[in-house]
Amino acid sequence: MTARLDPGPIEDQLRAIQLITDAALSRLDDRELLAELLERTRDALQADTAAVLLLDFASGQLIATAAAGLEEEVRQGVRIPVGRGFAGRIAAEHQPVILDHVDHTTVLNPILWAKGIQSMMGVPMVAGGRVIGVMHVGSLTPRRFTEHDVELLQLAADRAAAAVQSMTAQADRLAAAALQRSLVPTSLPVVAGAEMAARYIPGSGGVGGDWYDVFTLPTGELCVVVGDVAGSGLPAAVIMGRMRSALRAYALETRDPAEVLGKLDRKMQHFEADAMATVLYAVIDPGLDRMDICLAGHFPPVIAYPGQPAELASVPVGLIIGIADPAPRPVTSLPILPGALLCFYTDGLIERRGELIDDGLARLCRAVTVEPAEAACATVMQELVGTGSARDDIALLMLRRLPAHVGNGG
Repeated sequence: MTARLDPGPIEDQLRAIQLITDAALSRLDDRELLAELLERTRDALQADTAAVLLLDFASGQLIATAAAGLEEEVRQGVRIPVGRGFAGRIAAEHQPVILDHVDHTTVLNPILWAKGIQSMMGVPMVAGGRVIGVMHVGSLTPRRFTEHDVELLQLAADRAAAAVQSMTAQADRLAAAALQRSLVPTSLPVVAGAEMAARYIPGSGGVGGDWYDVFTLPTGELCVVVGDVAGSGLPAAVIMGRMRSALRAYALETRDPAEVLGKLDRKMQHFEADAMATVLYAVIDPGLDRMDICLAGHFPPVIAYPGQPAELASVPVGLIIGIADPAPRPVTSLPILPGALLCFYTDGLIERRGELIDDGLARLCRAVTVEPAEAACATVMQELVGTGSARDDIALLMLRRLPAHVGNGG
C-alpha cells in the first residue's frame, strides 16, 4: 500500500498537482510517461491502485492497457463493454464516477472486488473531443473521494490521453509503413521483351492506401494493378492490403478485368462497407502486343511511342470500388507497339492544390518520353516532384515493350 502523506491539505494539493504536471515527465518517452504518471497519480491521490483502459472503437470495448497496483488487469487482458460496469459507464456518459461500494453490482471486472478494493473513482480520457479511454484509482480501505480528487484525476487523465494519442499515432505510422513495405513488390517480375521500373513515395502526412502490383498468371499473361484507397494511415494501409490479396485471388479465377474488379467490389462492399478506392487493372498478352484494361474510377495510363508525344490512353472510366451500383465496368483492348512506354500512376503524382487536374495530367504527358523504364521513372519524378515533398502518396510504374530488335534476338 502507498504510504500516506503528512503535509497539510494546501501543501498536499500543491504537491499533488506538481507531481502530475511536472515538466520532467515530458523528457520520458510516451510509454514511460504513462507508467510514471500512473505511479504519481496513485501517490498524489493516496490511492492503492491506478489503471488506464483504452477504448477499442471497432469492438466498443475498453481494454486494460496500463496499471499500478492492479497489473493483473492488464496481464489478463480485461475488456469492459462501453455502457456496462464502472469503467463502461464513465466512457458512455463522458462523466466522472465515484463508487463507495465495490462488488458485482457496481463493477463488471471481478478482479476489482476480489482484490478487496472498497472505493473507486474514475474519469474519462478525452482527446480530439472524443473519449479514448478511462483512468481510475481505487482504495483498499473505505474512502470518500472529493471534488478536488476528481479534478486532480482528470488532470492526470488529460495528460495520459495526450501521451496515448502520441503513442497511437507513432505505432500506426510504423505499422502502416511496415505493411506498405511488405505489400509493395520487392522486385518486379522478369518478362522477356519488357522492362519495368517503379516508385512508391509516402505523402508528407504518412503512409496511405496507394499501391501497385505486377504479377504473371499461369497462362503467361502479365497483370498490372495500381490502386488508391480513400483515407490515410494504418486504416487505409490495412484495407489496401486486403484489396491487393483479394484481387490477386480473383485474377486466378478469370482473365476478364471487369469481372475481377466486379468481384473485388462485391467483396469490399460486404466486408469493408465504408471503404472506397480507385483501381486500374490490366492484363497484357504473353506476346506483349495487346492490353485489356479496366478502370474503377482510376486515371488511364499515359502511353508514349518513339518519336511521338505521350498521351492519355483512351479508356472509359467505370465506377470506383465501394459504390453500390451493379453496372459493369467497360474493358478496353489497346495495342502495345514495339518500343511503347506505358506509365501507370496514382493521383498523388499529378494533383496540386489550387490547380486543375487536367494541368497535372498535361504535365505528366510532357514528362513521359520513350526511354529505358528506370530512366523514365527518374525523369517523371524529377519533373513532377522535384525537390519538394509529396503531399499525398505516389505510386508510379513504368512498363516498356522493348523495340523489336532488342532482346530475345527479335
